[in-house]
Amino acid sequence: MQDAGKQVALTTLALITLKRESKQTAGLMDMDLPVEINDLSALNLLPDGREFWVGPLVNVHNEGTLHYLARRGATRICLPPELPLTSGATRALRLRSGVMAACRWPWRGYHDRAKDNCQFVCEQDLDGRNVETLDGEPFLAVNGIQTLGQSTATAVHHIALLRDAGVSALRLSPQNRDFAGIVAGYAGIVAGRIDAAALTGRLRAAVPMERLSNGFLTGPSGADFPEMIEA
Repeated sequence: MQDAGKQVALTTLALITLKRESKQTAGLMDMDLPVEINDLSALNLLPDGREFWVGPLVNVHNEGTLHYLARRGATRICLPPELPLTSGATRALRLRSGVMAACRWPWRGYHDRAKDNCQFVCEQDLDGRNVETLDGEPFLAVNGIQTLGQSTATAVHHIALLRDAGVSALRLSPQNRDFAGIVAGYAGIVAGRIDAAALTGRLRAAVPMERLSNGFLTGPSGADFPEMIEA
């Protein structure tokens, strides 16, 4: 990937609870690549003066937290997915900041197997297992130890707003169907080669259940997806 001109980073686990997980995290620090922190306990394993990134699973909900992480050496931050765009604008300070632009929103929970003996059962449902309410309405998706939103959130209508807010990177969460096409679509809209309507059609055909949502960038509900014109 580096030979292809890509910048590669290694990410920590989101919930470090076992000794072997701590050992694995410490091993990341010995590799000559940027490390993305998704559990604050990993800060204790960073060598003094080592720069790092901050992932979306760290609760950076105020400027004080952001400035603390910047003083510790953070050079890039991906804002938590539940923050509205108005909050993201105030947090895009001095750092190369990003937002989750295509993903199922994560929740915590799920599975009836011990973590060390799960046998990777989540591989049976590559994009997660859909969950319905008692009334048969689509509600959530479960994937490994995560419970996810049932729709796929997208920032397709907010590219210009995010750029104006100082956001410099979009994060796309991998999925099973045509992910290369989704990446190309976002690259196209960022470069101005396609519009939001064209990318929306491409996304609907590729995401699970063909359901899209706005996430929490502007709407009152993360599951909404208004057919809006990009501002």
